[in-house]
Amino acid sequence: MVAGTGKAKVRREELSAFLKSRRARISPEDVGLPVGIRRRTPGLRREEVAQLAGVGITWYTWLEQGRDINCSVQVLDAIARALRLDGAEHAHLYRLADVPTVPNPVLEEPVPEEVQIILDHMYPLPAALLGARYDLIACNAAYTAMYPMFLTGSRNILRKVFLADGCCTPYPAHSEPEHLARMVGYLRAAYARNLGDPEWVAFIDEMVTLSPRFAELWARNDVALPLGRTRVIRNLAIGELVMYMTSMSLPSIAGSWMQVWTPADPEAWNKLHTLLAMTDEERRTPWADHLEQAHGRRLEEWIPVDLHECARPTPGVVGLSR
Repeated sequence: MVAGTGKAKVRREELSAFLKSRRARISPEDVGLPVGIRRRTPGLRREEVAQLAGVGITWYTWLEQGRDINCSVQVLDAIARALRLDGAEHAHLYRLADVPTVPNPVLEEPVPEEVQIILDHMYPLPAALLGARYDLIACNAAYTAMYPMFLTGSRNILRKVFLADGCCTPYPAHSEPEHLARMVGYLRAAYARNLGDPEWVAFIDEMVTLSPRFAELWARNDVALPLGRTRVIRNLAIGELVMYMTSMSLPSIAGSWMQVWTPADPEAWNKLHTLLAMTDEERRTPWADHLEQAHGRRLEEWIPVDLHECARPTPGVVGLSR
């Protein structure tokens, strides 16, 4: 922690208050310690937290008192385990301790039902929930129909866009430069909030190694926000259509954001409605023909049999029309 600044002092005071509050909510019985008969305060004592974390009582006392001491990632992780911090609290502990490596809270629960309901009720607009690294977390049936290639493997959109053959991505070569640059720029901004995270480091290393185009864009050090922009989307069942992309953050799921696609002109609306009116078989056939003829691959190796597996069907939902 940096000494001598008002910001650092406030950070240490916040850290002190946070540790005390987390310690007070845990009873000795919760962690298998004897209660004793002379316990004056609720929760655990400082020496008990130090014991559970495997750190010195003096060092932990200084930390909780807000003194200017150095905090290693390993010790903070041990304290987080001792205090039973969840993902958001763990990340908050890192920030208060002024450690640059902030853990990315893991989504341990399924996507809240209300979030999926929101996605479903955006139909016929394609909508999806993405993680900070462009992992596809949830989507609606319209998104599934427009982007069938994103529903396989790791479901990471950047891997599908940068590592797939150009003919199999939804972004045509003539329209991709600005779009791909902004995607990498957003990833760079998100990466800055997760410096040193092993999962992020491994992901970036993989992308740089496997995709010269990604490596080139990453080396620029550009940063960007996922602002609404016009995109040309390619789907082999209907051809190209121009769409607006609108993004919205979702604070309730750490690092996630919502992506909604709106047709930009009457022609795009007509193509989207045509796509959604097709059966699964009608949407699959153009992709199957392309994969077999161009790559000698079967469709089932690339697209799941159930194109709606990422979203619930939306019968009876009153969608937007144009």
